[in-house]
Amino acid sequence: MGSKITVFGSFVVDLMARTPSLPIPGETVKGSVFKMGAGGKGFNQCVAAHKAGADVVMSTKLGRDSFADVALNTMTELNMPKDYIFIEDEASTGIALILVDENTAQNEIVIVSGACARINDEDIARVAPRIQESEYVLMQLEVNQDANEKVARLAKDAGVKVIINTAPYQEVSDEFLNGSYLVTPNEVEAELMTGVHVDDLESASKAAEVFRSKGVENVLITLGGNGAFVSSAGREEIIPAYHVRAVDTTGAGDAFNGGLLAALSEGKTLWEAAAFANALAALSVQKMGTTPSMPTREEVDTFIRTNKSDF
Repeated sequence: MGSKITVFGSFVVDLMARTPSLPIPGETVKGSVFKMGAGGKGFNQCVAAHKAGADVVMSTKLGRDSFADVALNTMTELNMPKDYIFIEDEASTGIALILVDENTAQNEIVIVSGACARINDEDIARVAPRIQESEYVLMQLEVNQDANEKVARLAKDAGVKVIINTAPYQEVSDEFLNGSYLVTPNEVEAELMTGVHVDDLESASKAAEVFRSKGVENVLITLGGNGAFVSSAGREEIIPAYHVRAVDTTGAGDAFNGGLLAALSEGKTLWEAAAFANALAALSVQKMGTTPSMPTREEVDTFIRTNKSDF
């Protein structure tokens, strides 16, 4: 187990239906499978890091309702600390409606953030000591942005390395990005944030330059099945993905970010951490669901040993 890390972000209950085809507007289709489970970008990423062996805590906000139990019961099952889970009386626990095409593994998702969009100063004050003693804090854009900005400032002032997973995309200020250790957009988010269409090493490098001009130290752009572009300390390269048969791609980006965070907390370089994250994500897409699909550390280590990579 490495240094202390914190995931500050969202929890939503995933309501997932699999169907032979995704409906077009006005169409009703018959689904084949329904599952309800713990989700949300922050929560998924924290579970991925926790199952990979990291000393990680989750900070989020839940409603006072039965959906909150989905989070709390999952955390109990996985033996995750609950010290920084806050409760909101005025809003329900967040939900995500997820449709998955069982033939292509493509998905469509609607998120209602609910309670985790109402994180306030009192909540931040309670989690502040943990953030200040962490080496890294990972956040996404699925909670109220004013809370993200306050946590980012708090962390940077304490010398904590801030990692921003820029999903789901929304416009953010350059001030929020400035001083961050790392941003981890996918190629679509990178284009929306930089104006550069990312599809190869050269274009990814141009996008990284724009992020650097905003004060970001390192840039990692996930490229789906093509791997991950890493730009750090003057070196730029695409780390290839593992080729596996995907059953459900929901949560693959979260698996990657959680794995990356866990590996960084163990002192791995950004390059080594990205390779580890690729392996964790490759395992996650071979199972259904989000949090249930996150592999154990033993599974990741075995997968890496049996699928040799150049990194």
